[in-house]
Amino acid sequence: MFYLLHGEDEFTSREHLKKLRTQGDFGYNQDVYSGTEVAAKTIMINSNTLPFLSEQRLIVVDGLPKKKRGEKASTITEDTISGGKTKRKKSSKATTGRAGFEKELAEHIETMPSSTTLIVIVDELLESSNLLLKAAEQHGKAIQSTLPKGAVLEKWINSRVKNIGAHIAPDATSLLANFVGNNLRLLANEIDKLALYVGEEGTITIPDIRLLCAQAQEARIFDLTDALAQRNQKQALNILHDLLSDGEPPLRLISTITNQVRSLLLVKELAQKGMRTPQIASTLGMPPFVVDKAIRQVKNFKPVQLENTYRDLLATDAALKRSRLTPEMALDLLVVNFGQ
Repeated sequence: MFYLLHGEDEFTSREHLKKLRTQGDFGYNQDVYSGTEVAAKTIMINSNTLPFLSEQRLIVVDGLPKKKRGEKASTITEDTISGGKTKRKKSSKATTGRAGFEKELAEHIETMPSSTTLIVIVDELLESSNLLLKAAEQHGKAIQSTLPKGAVLEKWINSRVKNIGAHIAPDATSLLANFVGNNLRLLANEIDKLALYVGEEGTITIPDIRLLCAQAQEARIFDLTDALAQRNQKQALNILHDLLSDGEPPLRLISTITNQVRSLLLVKELAQKGMRTPQIASTLGMPPFVVDKAIRQVKNFKPVQLENTYRDLLATDAALKRSRLTPEMALDLLVVNFGQ
């Protein structure tokens, strides 16, 4: 049996892989190869080998060879023949590199013994003309995993919480989706942590998320810089004092704000170069929703304002460490002078 797991949602693809591993009697007949290092011939030879002391053999290929510059993915063509029917014809493109790897593997899948389960997992969405995708549709199964958004993401959160025996309030679901975004691996970790905190059959609420999720605290910093960007000093001071009263250490708070201002500078620079949200998020290692919010914020600042604020933050951090200012006074001064 051949399974092709593909799509940009690598977390769900690997969840499918875990499930497939439990569905067969593989015993010691399990091999995992890196698709960037193994030759197609090695996979073919191993897949043709009968299993030892078990019913089945499992082969997992993690990833595919990198495409060479100018190389296109392997495809098939269709030629019309008499009677209006079509006949698939193998592509005559180069059989080296990634295209060659996919072509050899796709041709082998049809003749692979039934005792072998071959799983190829790819953290990208393959085109409909891809040879491996065609082979999966004809001789196996293709499972596509796409990142959920909006209402679908909230449904995913509710399902995940239910599956581990906990509950979550509707407003908490929306908050968690907004704070973490569709980074499902991170989201799953946060849900596990929250479920453990509220206990069996407990309900996850907004205060729980604000208390335990680092992303929630970062989001409150975003609210602070949002208020500052809008020149709303009163709201900014209220958020600041709330954070301090919640026990947020002043030095850590300044460090977080400093990192935030630095992120704003980087986002502004990349956005001015024409990069879009997904590219910026990938380059800086930030969740897309955070990048979107940063892009909205930087529109309220000139680069020189952010640079001056960044230097003020560093100076305040140094002054606090030398005990020259009380934390409350230092942070209040920062709010008053922010963006000047």
